[in-house]
Amino acid sequence: MKLSLAIVAFALAIPSATYAQDSTAVSKGEYPNTFSSGSANVSPFTNQSKRFNDWAISAGVGVPLLQSADLTSIKNGNGKNLFGYSAYVSIDKAITHAFGINLQYDRGETRQGWFNTKNAAPDAYAVAARTQYDAISLLGDINFSNLLRRVDNHSPYRWALHGYAGIGTIAYRAYQKDINGQRLMTEVKPFQLGSMFMQAGAGLKFKVNRRIDIEGRLMYVVTGDDEFDGGGDAYSAINRRSEQVSDNFFNATLGVSLKLGKHESHVMWHDPLQEIYYKLDVLANKNQDIEVCKKGDADNDGVCDDWDRQLDTPAGARVDGAGVALDTDLDGVIDLYDKCVTVPGPVENNGCPVATTGPVVETETKLEGIEFDLNSDRILPSNTPILNNAVNYINSSNGSYNVIGATDTRGTDAYNQKLSERRANNVKNYLIKNGVQTGKLQAIGKGEKDLKYPECEPATKCPEWKNRANRRVYFEAK
Repeated sequence: MKLSLAIVAFALAIPSATYAQDSTAVSKGEYPNTFSSGSANVSPFTNQSKRFNDWAISAGVGVPLLQSADLTSIKNGNGKNLFGYSAYVSIDKAITHAFGINLQYDRGETRQGWFNTKNAAPDAYAVAARTQYDAISLLGDINFSNLLRRVDNHSPYRWALHGYAGIGTIAYRAYQKDINGQRLMTEVKPFQLGSMFMQAGAGLKFKVNRRIDIEGRLMYVVTGDDEFDGGGDAYSAINRRSEQVSDNFFNATLGVSLKLGKHESHVMWHDPLQEIYYKLDVLANKNQDIEVCKKGDADNDGVCDDWDRQLDTPAGARVDGAGVALDTDLDGVIDLYDKCVTVPGPVENNGCPVATTGPVVETETKLEGIEFDLNSDRILPSNTPILNNAVNYINSSNGSYNVIGATDTRGTDAYNQKLSERRANNVKNYLIKNGVQTGKLQAIGKGEKDLKYPECEPATKCPEWKNRANRRVYFEAK
């Protein structure tokens, strides 16, 4: 019977130990899916995605003391202080940093009554018993130290308090001895309804190193059986001494755990908050290193020189996000000096139109500032005010205009040519949609052959703001 239980426990343990393998976390760079948190740096929860060991094998020895029975191991009126022996081995699987499941096999012998069954009965009234047992149980393991760790505790720790509880099946042989000798009183086979039992308790673990833990446990075993103590059947003279119907015992053990896997740490010894502490410390250090406006703001326009595209803006001029003085009507006179901010006019007349008796003849007019994102022909919201001013300007003029698209030097000549044509056509369509006559506009694409900053060949020679300025659409009078 003992051998069969041991074989069953070993057979259940082998598959678990076989799959006790881990590897470093891997992100394949795949896009998030329905089941992800939304981050692109995700991977399925598999053995390949684990960063901690989560399997262990534990074994220990101890002393069982029958405490609640008609014959006990503790001197409380029903016996003397008698000590048996016990041993256990278990396969431990950590589910999270605070919870795990253990498959455990126990074997031992309790000794109870008025004398040790190895000795002769001292008198006709003395009764002793011993019970040999084998048990298999499934235990839940709660790591209270991880569950209750303080948020402000940054230090690593080597002690951990665990709580255990579970059920299983127990098989035993109970022997009784008196002045007439020793005899088998009760035998219970495993895996029967009457062989179910429960146990619960606590253990204190000490982390020796990344592989070895030492643990002291105290478990309380509830057999649910009034015959476990060797008192015989339920109506025997001994079993009528006490009213309880379950013979229960304490089992104090000292054991060792071997943590399996190739990672540096076991998940039960990992504090998830430690990574948060580390990242907060890194961010705190980075905040100290950040230097805003390293080059200063030479023209005091509120835009740092690191990204200011016009370093000599006149004092008092309003600027855009790139530090360029605003010219609302795109007449070449910035708003600071423009007497007619919303109506274009020549520089000689302070940006105001000159009264004439006939139509204005323009030889060349450029309206610039319409820029695009890389590899995009989409009109940006920031371009809308410029385009709306262009609508008013073109409608007030009798001339016609070329809408010219350009790109930076990234990409092939053929690709950039088509991209510049799309940009010009998109701007042309916007203007027509907003009231400009179709006959006044002609879209032309010049690709990368018309750079505002020719020195950006190739694009890596220039800062990004210059490359962005090359990706533009502007107007020329025909």
